[in-house]
Order: sequence, then structure tokens, then C-alpha cells
Amino acid sequence: MEILSIIDLLEEKIEKAPNIPFTNKAIINKEDLLQYIEDLRLKLPEDMKQAKWVKEERKRILAEAQKEAEEIIKNAEEKTNALVNEHEITKKAYNQANEIIAQSQKKARELRLGARQYAEQTLDELDKRLVNLVNIIRQGKLELRQEKPMDSSQGSDGSTDHKD
Repeated sequence: MEILSIIDLLEEKIEKAPNIPFTNKAIINKEDLLQYIEDLRLKLPEDMKQAKWVKEERKRILAEAQKEAEEIIKNAEEKTNALVNEHEITKKAYNQANEIIAQSQKKARELRLGARQYAEQTLDELDKRLVNLVNIIRQGKLELRQEKPMDSSQGSDGSTDHKD
């Protein structure tokens, strides 16, 4: 029997006990009352053990739940940190990629400008050389025109070659 059921039986016994007239006192069998007390004494350690076990089990379950909650929080924090780090890494990679693209575009502009300047300088120099060559050619042609035409009887050295 459980303690509460023993107490219920004891209470019922007291309520059903005959009253002493003109008083609020009841007549209860001493042996029955002592038996209930003995049952309580015997049952009390068992119920105390059970209560202690329930208390310890409750404590264990709460500790386990607390540990599990802490692990869940820790895992959530780790995942959050990983996502934040991943986001930071992605953001950093994106920024680095943009920087590389910007540097590449700048370098390409500089190369195009350098190539254009080189081509322009080369063409200017070629133009000057060609103008110089044209001038030399013109001068040569002019000199040729200004020379007296040679007689066919004169050689190239100016001597006459007579055939006798």
C-alpha cells in the first residue's frame, strides 16, 4: 500500500468511528490505529526511496536536457559562425575578384595606351625617314636633271672614244 492510501484508510476509519456523546471525540480500535501506523512506518522508507529515486531521476533528466540544450546551442553557434565565416570568405573572395578584374582592366588600358604610343612613335619616325628618303630621292632626281646630258660618244669617264 502506498502512504497516501494508508492515510486515506485511516481518515475513513476516523470519520466512521462512533462518537462519544456530547463530545467531538471518537472511539477507535487501538489495534487498528497501531496497525495503520506500522503500515506507514514500513511504507515510508519504500516511498522515500522511490521519492529519492524520482528526485535523482528528475535531476538526471534535467542535467541531460541541459547538456543537450547546451550542445544544440553550441552547434547552432558553430553553424552560425561557419555561415558568417563562409559569408566573409565569399565576400572577401568577391572583393578580391573585383580587385583583380579592376587591376586587369587598368593593366589592359595601360598596355593599349602604351601600344598606341609606341605605334604612334614608330609611325612618326617612319614618316620622318620616309620624308627624308623622299627628299633624298627628289634631290637625286633634281641633280640628275641639272647635269648636262652626255654625248653618246663620250664614255662615262668623259673621254672620247674614237674609232679610226
